[in-house]
Amino acid sequence: MTSPHDAADAARTADATGEGATPPATPDNVVHFARTQAVTQADLEIRRLGTSRIDSPMLDLLDARQTTEHYVDEDDRVLLDDTVARVTARGVPLDQLPGLEPCGPRRKIYFDPSKTRVGIVTCGGLCPGLNDVIAGLVRTLTYHYGVRRVVGFRNGYQGFISRYGYGEVDLTPEYVRDIAVDGGTVLGTSRGHQDPEEIVDCLERMHINILFVIGGDGSMRGAMGIERVIAERNLKIAVVGVPKTIDNDIPYIDQSFGFQTAFSRASDAIRAVTVEAKSTANGIGLVKLMGRHSGFIACYAALARSDADVVLIPEVPFALEGDTGLLAHLRRRVEQRGHAVVVVAEGAGQELLEAAQAARTDASGNRRLGDVGRFLRDRIEDHFHEVGIETSVRYIDPSYAIRSVPANPYDSVYTVRLSQAAVHAAMSGRTAMVVGRVRRRFVHIPMPLAVSKRNQVDPHGDLWQAVLESTGQPVRFGP
Repeated sequence: MTSPHDAADAARTADATGEGATPPATPDNVVHFARTQAVTQADLEIRRLGTSRIDSPMLDLLDARQTTEHYVDEDDRVLLDDTVARVTARGVPLDQLPGLEPCGPRRKIYFDPSKTRVGIVTCGGLCPGLNDVIAGLVRTLTYHYGVRRVVGFRNGYQGFISRYGYGEVDLTPEYVRDIAVDGGTVLGTSRGHQDPEEIVDCLERMHINILFVIGGDGSMRGAMGIERVIAERNLKIAVVGVPKTIDNDIPYIDQSFGFQTAFSRASDAIRAVTVEAKSTANGIGLVKLMGRHSGFIACYAALARSDADVVLIPEVPFALEGDTGLLAHLRRRVEQRGHAVVVVAEGAGQELLEAAQAARTDASGNRRLGDVGRFLRDRIEDHFHEVGIETSVRYIDPSYAIRSVPANPYDSVYTVRLSQAAVHAAMSGRTAMVVGRVRRRFVHIPMPLAVSKRNQVDPHGDLWQAVLESTGQPVRFGP
């Protein structure tokens, strides 16, 4: 008979994206499983500004709907746990299992559209799809709810602070009609902390009722600070986030918008460097891709091309030296095939770089990384020279070129659905939350939960297993 503890041991399943296989039970596995079980229904509750009493303009679309495999009614929930072992380990009745609120229009809304003013801001680094989200928010607000004033704040949170002098822009369907053709954000962006008190002062002066924040974990922490001040002042302003990170490191959601575009473009860089490597004797191609703490882009891009001999990610440390190290493995690959291709995420191997120990930070407080791409290029060249093998290392870093491109069709559709979900949530008076998709279901996620941890590639999961199968690299480089 299987006990709940045995089930927990056996159920070392995916991280929040669904990655993960079932490795042998270990203490680490039990700890990981217990951590995922620590989230309760109280952690999933969404704050509301008050009771929604206004009939939604979208009521006609909702009257005939019911929960199906493709739709979740507003009174239903999307279960957090998705395996029998996880559900069993809870040890609670079905109606007490933690569940997420589904996205979608509500029958009753909180804000009167004719009296509602909305603000939109984009923060942090660029990502494919930012303009798509802006356009989707504006169209949904205008066409489906009849909101008459939508304001865009320029250059991130700095746009709220008068001393920067950036001003605002009125966002209309005509203004946003063609912005998705271009990458980047028409509103501009910035990094760094701004005083939430000053931001809320600005919202009050402009009579803003809803603020949409499009940004990553730092931006969402800033949004939480804004929401805290709003609550302290007892104001009725909703703050709703559309989470953005090109690295796909937001927990619980399947994928962040722009990620598919990013790894698709990154795979083109792998193809290019492979051609270069094959065109020279003993050639080596080296591509550095985005991924400060999470190696999803490197993994997916490498799988898309199947040209890589080695993939290096932050989640899996590696050694350079020795017979089982990276350099010896590359040498053997070159001797066998005449060339080799290495894909490295920017956050990989930081423990090997002295420069990374300086602990410098950017304006957002993120640690500045050492350049692992240039480090590897130089070390590979030195090693091959030391063993007497002539080589040519072709190095490509396409990061900024990828960040700035328009969204591909998949991400364009995804951003439209996210923006619609964000508007429905905000108009119903929900606040301090983000929208996302969990196992194909669009759901509301409390902001504290969305920034509670970082989504990373599971070294024991099925994604990393697929990468190892594709590249043929060993499970680890080094002892």
